[in-house]
Amino acid sequence: DPDTGENGHLLYSLVNNQMNEFDIDENTGQIFTVSVAGKSGSFYLEVQAADQGTRRLTAQTTVNVTVDSSSSNNMVVAVLNQKINVVEKNIAEVQRVLEDKLAWNVYIIDVYSNESERKARSSTDVTYVKILAFDEANREVSAENVKRKLREQKSNIEGELNKIFSTSVTAAIEEAPAQSASPELVATIVLGVLLACTLIACLAYVLFTIRRKRYTENKQTETVEGIDNLYATAENGSLRSLEKLEHTNN
Repeated sequence: DPDTGENGHLLYSLVNNQMNEFDIDENTGQIFTVSVAGKSGSFYLEVQAADQGTRRLTAQTTVNVTVDSSSSNNMVVAVLNQKINVVEKNIAEVQRVLEDKLAWNVYIIDVYSNESERKARSSTDVTYVKILAFDEANREVSAENVKRKLREQKSNIEGELNKIFSTSVTAAIEEAPAQSASPELVATIVLGVLLACTLIACLAYVLFTIRRKRYTENKQTETVEGIDNLYATAENGSLRSLEKLEHTNN
């Protein structure tokens, strides 16, 4: 607002903010989240700016906020046999078809292909569309139910997509491969193996030390009872060393 004074002082607010997922700083217009835990998809916010003049003037605009719940286990990937640049140009229509046939609120979280090079965007005929679906109560629909509905509506979805892309379109479901062990799990396993090896080594050392000590004690006992001990006594209490010396002198 180019006006000065109160006529140029703007305050921002959210119009019809009934869900309370977001809030706005009335002085700066900065939008921030309040409670979107466990939620994902697109949220449309009506933002109003109002000056503070005597005859207050207002203006409104729509802000689209997309919350990407990448940790959600209910994301489903649909595979289209179309080039990614073509799918991106018609992504709004693809979303409309999915919502119409699945009868849920569908949010497209990501669109990608296996090729990372820019030139592949117009050469690879496989595009992956990652989606999340929400029911009327704005709760995530489980991945199993989304996949089931996609299979049931496969022919209808493909028929509508044929009209959009003006060519034969196939829509399949990507089945996620078995998840490999996470780095944390691998580190835990390795650490466990190392600890086990260390424990075994310690036990082996303790056993070896005990056996060696017993062996040394036995050798000392034999030496004490042997000929080298001048003070060794026989069972009857006599000095065996003296007897042996007398026998030797004889």
